[in-house]
Amino acid sequence: MFKRLTMAHVLGALLSIAVSASSAVPAARPMAGMITGGVTSQPIGHYEFCRANPSECHAIKTNLAAPRVTDAGWKVVNDVNMAVNSTITPVTDQELYGRDEYWAFPVNAGDCEDFVLAKRRMLMEKGFPESSLLITVVRKPDGEGHAVLTLRTAGGDFILDNLDNEVKPWFKTPYEYLKRQATFDSGRWVSIENGSDVLVGALQ
Repeated sequence: MFKRLTMAHVLGALLSIAVSASSAVPAARPMAGMITGGVTSQPIGHYEFCRANPSECHAIKTNLAAPRVTDAGWKVVNDVNMAVNSTITPVTDQELYGRDEYWAFPVNAGDCEDFVLAKRRMLMEKGFPESSLLITVVRKPDGEGHAVLTLRTAGGDFILDNLDNEVKPWFKTPYEYLKRQATFDSGRWVSIENGSDVLVGALQ
């Protein structure tokens, strides 16, 4: 029923999208980066994803520093976010798989976690370090859970979101940040200590 998302599909989407390469890193400020706490519970969907894809969940011993992203790098980030958003059809796990909380690389449809997995894999293939591409769980203003991809950079944390084609600093999104993958192990998760401050600031 669904066609597999191939590089040809993605390249076609990229060619049809005009994205500015001038995305500037904001000036340093207290909320430029998330403050993380200790190890916390792993989402059940990610736990099952790791069991099915053990190579995706492992200790990370290199490239733990947040990278500096060039203008060319920002264009790649924006292009990937836009391409996946325009290529994948948003559907629930119940609609697609007949079950809740099933995380998988998308074919041509999926829910928010599947969007994140696709973007994370594509950016890793483009040379971004695994420790800077972190699946992140947030709460939307209506209270519903949601997943986004956090890109750690030397200029702060940025969010790739299937609900927004613009890549934004995390503190400019309307979410409460709960937890994300650990930088040191893609199979473990850590709490986000200043996540509720973002929601308050974004709604003012």
